Amino acid sequence: MTDPIIIAVIAATFLLAGAVKGVIGLGLPTVSLGLLTAMLDLPTAMALLIVPSVATNLWQAAVGGNGRVILLRIWPFLLFASATVWVGALALTQWNLSLLSGLLGSLLIVYSALSLTGFHLSISARREGWAGPVFGAANGVLTGMTGSFVVPGVMFLQAIGLPRDMLVQGMGMLFTVSTIALALALQGNNLLTAEQGVVSVGALLPAILGMIAGQRIRRRLSEARFRKIFFIAILGLGAYIIASAAIGAG
Repeated sequence: MTDPIIIAVIAATFLLAGAVKGVIGLGLPTVSLGLLTAMLDLPTAMALLIVPSVATNLWQAAVGGNGRVILLRIWPFLLFASATVWVGALALTQWNLSLLSGLLGSLLIVYSALSLTGFHLSISARREGWAGPVFGAANGVLTGMTGSFVVPGVMFLQAIGLPRDMLVQGMGMLFTVSTIALALALQGNNLLTAEQGVVSVGALLPAILGMIAGQRIRRRLSEARFRKIFFIAILGLGAYIIASAAIGAG
């Protein structure tokens, strides 16, 4: 992974992913995984996002002033979302990676399509107690298999009616515990090397620079318009990953 071209692509990927996160509050793992998986294998792409994802999401989880309230409400969801990551990560050593890449592409398409159509799931307070662990477990398994933290975790946080600022902070909590659990799962399956760790640390700088740029863009650009462009691009990226995985499997 010392090829200057690969290093430049990785830096550019996290610069772009950081910018997306700076504008809409999420998207760093989604963009980085989608782009890197088109060039590298899925486990390597997952390993490289560890440090930038932990650092940026830990900051997002800490800011907002509602941490205690949110944690008391969604801790069962977070517990299951992190505890089941290792289950999904086992697939990385036993399943065909082209199949898992195809699953990642499918998740990106589902996530984008639901967002573009305005689909909104609603979960009442009465059902939240059992729905949290169910959604958390599903999110954890899919995180371990694909490195994507979004589906269905973000859908659950939206469905329980968290206000906007609490939703952003809650997503930061989900992404933080998921990333830490993913790092431990990759390490436990010998899929995280020292070299990848060094590159991941190096990727933090462009990710932060991208976030700063994204926050500035957010002040000038309609968030609704940017989200539409973003989800259309993610939809196309998911389709590209599925096509590439199908070619690789063939």
